[in-house]
Amino acid sequence: MRTPWRTGRARRPDDDPVLALVLAAADAVREADLPAEALDPVTAELARRVPGVDSPDVQDALVRAVSDLHDRGWQPADVVHVTGRRVNRRAGRLAAAVLVTDAATTRAADRAPLAWADQLPGLGTASGLSGWRATTEVDAATAWRDVVRVLALLPTLPRLEQLLPGPSAWPEHRAARGPARGGPVDQKVLGRVRGLLAKAERTEFPEEADALTAKAQQLMSRHAIDAAVLADRGTVDLGADVLARRLHLDDPYAEPKAHLLQAVATANGCRVVLLTELGIATVVGLPTDLELVELLFTSLLLQATRALAAATSGGAGARTAVFRRGFLYSYATRVGERLVQAREQATAEAAGAHGSALVPVLARRDEAVAATVQELFPRLRTRPGRTVDAAGWHAGRRAAEDADLGPGRTPLHR
Repeated sequence: MRTPWRTGRARRPDDDPVLALVLAAADAVREADLPAEALDPVTAELARRVPGVDSPDVQDALVRAVSDLHDRGWQPADVVHVTGRRVNRRAGRLAAAVLVTDAATTRAADRAPLAWADQLPGLGTASGLSGWRATTEVDAATAWRDVVRVLALLPTLPRLEQLLPGPSAWPEHRAARGPARGGPVDQKVLGRVRGLLAKAERTEFPEEADALTAKAQQLMSRHAIDAAVLADRGTVDLGADVLARRLHLDDPYAEPKAHLLQAVATANGCRVVLLTELGIATVVGLPTDLELVELLFTSLLLQATRALAAATSGGAGARTAVFRRGFLYSYATRVGERLVQAREQATAEAAGAHGSALVPVLARRDEAVAATVQELFPRLRTRPGRTVDAAGWHAGRRAAEDADLGPGRTPLHR
């Protein structure tokens, strides 16, 4: 009886036998949906033949696989995230090491759009199979299992919206980036906001964290409004500067985290499209609004994690997955309500400075964002909500009352 990894790609006389074995195993994983342990005989054979897990031909196959993904809308951080989610974190680091090799080949640091090039430092310094292998502490057979599973996964990933051009469309040299017309991001303001949030995350005193987060939101919110008004005075097309950025949602509880992101984005003039199976959310908005959404979401997610840890330190019922999910959904819902209130107050205050010009500016911003979402995702559909644990829901809502969202805001129950 033939073993399952002997099916699939036919060997040719000039094939590298190691590559042929790896590709056949990857084919079998895709076609027969084999569990990881079913690969043990073939990975043991690969470990015997190449204990260093450093086959140049296998590395070339991995590079080709990630290169094909680029032309299907995938950016480097997307590949690492989904590989880590579908296989394991170690495999995610393998994808990163392969992407480092691919980036060197395509000269991505010099040619790619800046939003793409900005992802490269996050890949780490390990390059290729041998570089990745040097960072692992597992035996050779386990490492080869990761290689096979990654090669089985990458060709099956679906096409994504092309938010940035892939390597085949890059110029020989990247042009310098000019200022965004529809809401430039002041790097000094952004640096101050990041510094305030970093201090808020380090402090052990909740009152100090609240004050720091409030100051950060105050700075960025006002900057976003002022930038939109200035852009409108220049009579530019706001739609030309609407951007789409992907954020990655890690398990556990990726869907409640997406609910929190939706609340933050909606309150700040952005739209969110969720790819649930991939744990990817695409946020669409003007540059300054996108920066605020990402920074505020990260900060509130940290606050939610701390509040959940405190809430689940009690009885066994509070430590169940059902309770935790309900807690996070409720936290996100109540935060969304408070953010809407904060936005309304901030808009009223800005109207005092900008007068009647503010309302049409904000309306045009919303229209530009909606038009971009429709262009990128013409077949969107909404999903029904989930039923959640009542105790977790009420605990999450109480925690949201204490979350700091903006200047001069005290917890509602006080």
